[in-house]
Amino acid sequence: MILNIETSKSACSVALSEKNNIISQKISYENNSHSKLLAVFIDEILKEQKINPSSIDAFAVSEGPGSYTGLRIGASTAKGMAYALNKPLIAIDTLQIMCVNLLKHKPEFSDAELILCPMIDARRMEVYSAFYNLNAEKISETSNIIIDEHSFLTALYNKKIVFFGDGAEKCKSTITHSNAIFVDDIFPVAENMITLANSKFEQNDFVDLAYFEPFYLKPFIATTPKNKLL
Repeated sequence: MILNIETSKSACSVALSEKNNIISQKISYENNSHSKLLAVFIDEILKEQKINPSSIDAFAVSEGPGSYTGLRIGASTAKGMAYALNKPLIAIDTLQIMCVNLLKHKPEFSDAELILCPMIDARRMEVYSAFYNLNAEKISETSNIIIDEHSFLTALYNKKIVFFGDGAEKCKSTITHSNAIFVDDIFPVAENMITLANSKFEQNDFVDLAYFEPFYLKPFIATTPKNKLL
């Protein structure tokens, strides 16, 4: 059994799985709810399924890119439980999780000549993205890109590209090539980590508990509130 934790964006989700099958899941789309709900969701799933935490074989966490705060909460929770229970930790690429979600809900894409381009909003006109094939395998490096009318043009001349994720929504009016396809309502959630996590578990592909950190892509920059509270 693997406990899958996804907190990279606004959704807070947990899924308990055995092999490639889901046993139970909890999810909330309430903004800024990760610190409030994540531990509660884990506790509820284990109690409802009458499962002792020591029976879990591994913990899987979405590694980013994504929200700095969300990723920190998910990683610290997963690392803490894995350490306390002496279990391995699995890190899953957030953009790859989104690809699994897309392919599950859009089976018509599975036989097409397409490139998948999940996008995570990085504020203003910037996104985190990478290219994936129809097996949800990465075929380009993850990068942060400032979107303008020239973005992805070379790739779009050669093949149709499916853009999705909360970063893609703001690109619709800028990326207008005829080979650009936009799909709404595709987000990273724990349920779509299951096959990826199980594959890594079977290959003993674990991260070092002591040194693992989420993939932020950009350094965190603290800002000063405009309005003073005192």
